Amino acid sequence: MMTRKLPIIALATAPGRSGVGVVRISGPKLENIIWALFKKTLTPRQATVLTLRDASGRVIDQLLAIYFTAPASFTGEDVVELQCHGGPQLLELVMKRCLILGKNEGLIIAQPGEFTLRAYLNNKIDLAQAEAIADLIDAQSEAAVLGAARSLQGAFSDDINSLIEDITQLRILVESTLDFPEEEIEFLENAQARSRLEAVSSKLATLRQGAQQGKILRDGIELVLAGAPNVGKSSLLNRLAGEDVAIVTPIAGTTRDRVKESIILDGVPMHIIDTAGLRDTNDELEAKGIERSWGAIRLADLVIFLQDANSQNDTVDELREQILREIPPKCPVLEVGNKADLLEGVHLKNRLNQEISLISAKTGEGVEALKSKILTTIGWGGTQEGAILARRRHLDCLDRAADHLHKSEEFALNGNSSLELFAEELRLAQNQLGQITGKLLPDDLLGKIFTQFCIGK
Repeated sequence: MMTRKLPIIALATAPGRSGVGVVRISGPKLENIIWALFKKTLTPRQATVLTLRDASGRVIDQLLAIYFTAPASFTGEDVVELQCHGGPQLLELVMKRCLILGKNEGLIIAQPGEFTLRAYLNNKIDLAQAEAIADLIDAQSEAAVLGAARSLQGAFSDDINSLIEDITQLRILVESTLDFPEEEIEFLENAQARSRLEAVSSKLATLRQGAQQGKILRDGIELVLAGAPNVGKSSLLNRLAGEDVAIVTPIAGTTRDRVKESIILDGVPMHIIDTAGLRDTNDELEAKGIERSWGAIRLADLVIFLQDANSQNDTVDELREQILREIPPKCPVLEVGNKADLLEGVHLKNRLNQEISLISAKTGEGVEALKSKILTTIGWGGTQEGAILARRRHLDCLDRAADHLHKSEEFALNGNSSLELFAEELRLAQNQLGQITGKLLPDDLLGKIFTQFCIGK
């Protein structure tokens, strides 16, 4: 984990040509580095035009420097931002010159995420807010941008901290009574422990639901189009994408490899994967594509099992069963009958007597209804107002906290209640919530989180 106190430097803007490129330096004391670079001191929080020169006195760049003194900076340390002209070679020269002149002060290149890590370690932000910075950079839709911004402002953390405080107050009541075991039942009644616990559980359930929506906004949905050859998977992909991204021919087996296209559906990023038609084949190239198709199905968040609405037979049923065996746990399968333009007033059902959605990828019939059904199937509530982004890590912690609260309810509500076990389950639930904001987080996990950031952030 990156806890060293040496000053660090990195390019804070994206690589490539631009009007302005920003080089950022952060460290405990930067006065000596500033003097080595420019032979003058800087007034904090005031932009200053300066000239950076090479060892021969030649001008490298005329730039704008802003100095932030600790703790009033992003990292909580002294920070200098050098706003240079944005040529890649120029910025490389600026970086090299800074490293040479800052060598005596131990200036080194930052590791990925090290600026944000220092902000976290210096209590400028909590872990959920730190993760929101990376999510804001990687946001794939307007709704995801707004959700990440709310998380960065502390909306998610405030909800978590409020829950932790509620559990803390309940733990105080429980643990203060542990020395009086003969009064356990009376305590539960007088302190309204049951109603308090129910309120905490209800608040957590609401937060879990919102976090699930936030994960959908952040990561999007891996939607796999699966089915036999020539049922219209590529045509449906083109219809959903609004353009011809996949080749469509009447020849079965045209799609030999996965074709992936990302779209935004009601604010939700959808990563749609068109797969090779699933069948037995002696064609080595097609077989390789089919193998990759099954690989995509095994990683899917949602599978659309596309069928020819005019052809329901045992082969379709066998393929459906095979897909159901291969999909991940909790991955839904949405059955869709294509080529509805060739049918007249038919309500198609599968062998399980379940109605199948009918569409025509050729004409667009039923596709809008299918989009709505996709969103309903993945559990999207359709509300983006007040949404926050959440990660798989957050959901896992919330789920485990909910399990511990459920167990605490069992100890509190049964006739042989045990305050010791009640208190312990409350503590475990509180610990899981504390891991979200980083109050109770293993160091090895902290290191893994920040190494996923880009350098310069």
